[in-house]
Amino acid sequence: MNIEIISGLSGSGKSLALQALEDIGYYCVDNLPAVLLTDFAKILHDAPSLHSLHQGAAVSIDSRNKQFLKQLPTALDRLLNSGIDCRILFLHASEEVLIKRFSETRRKHPLTDAHTSLLEGIRQEKTLLAEVADKASLHFDTSLTTPHELRRLIKDAAGGHESATPVVLVESFGFKYGPPIDADYLFDVRCLPNPYWHEELRDLTGQDTAVKDYLSAQPEVLEMFEDISKFFARWLPAFTQEGRSYVTVAIGCTGGKHRSVYLAQKLANYFTTHGHNVQLRHRELNNQIVVP
Repeated sequence: MNIEIISGLSGSGKSLALQALEDIGYYCVDNLPAVLLTDFAKILHDAPSLHSLHQGAAVSIDSRNKQFLKQLPTALDRLLNSGIDCRILFLHASEEVLIKRFSETRRKHPLTDAHTSLLEGIRQEKTLLAEVADKASLHFDTSLTTPHELRRLIKDAAGGHESATPVVLVESFGFKYGPPIDADYLFDVRCLPNPYWHEELRDLTGQDTAVKDYLSAQPEVLEMFEDISKFFARWLPAFTQEGRSYVTVAIGCTGGKHRSVYLAQKLANYFTTHGHNVQLRHRELNNQIVVP
């Protein structure tokens, strides 16, 4: 039975992630003390009845267990080195978003007290969980993600664990809003001809026929696509051999609505035709998730 370990910053959506896994048949435990992680894995290994009833197991471990937090990196090392099929999914969000979420829900951050402000608590937690973040197989930045989208991303990631080839997430974005911090590969396409400077195309997106026609007629756009697709044709098989289950490819232009959307769609189609499990997301188009 594979084990998904959900960790990350308070307010980043860990409870939603655990619920999403429970919805697809995982045996889930919330807020497990780090010192019990290895024992938990052994219990699962020795309980064949659980294997037949559940797709896998998931545990949430975070800073709510302050007294056990210092033991978490050691416990994770023991588990990761034991040969058990497990990985860490780490969730995070920007300080501004986390502050807003705690203010709206009026919940108390686990590291705040009479002498520690919310912002100080968030920053302390980042430091305390830095080692865990470094060990994570997958990172999810939930700053701009709705609960529905997060559930889908987590479910897709869990499905990718069992896949023979990596799940490839292709994401378009705009540099003016900041690059995604969870990308494995990031390509800057701001050097390409920009439809924005054509008034009749300005209010359209890379999903519209007029914009597609304009960009497909630009030699530089075709050359950029060919260079990126050749890179992955050469190196994506190496991810499969390594056992990677998820690869995130980010394509960015200035506003994230024209060039990046067009190329992300084209690249997703390329991956699909070559037999890969593909997800496509347009961050600046209302975080739109598209089936390639």
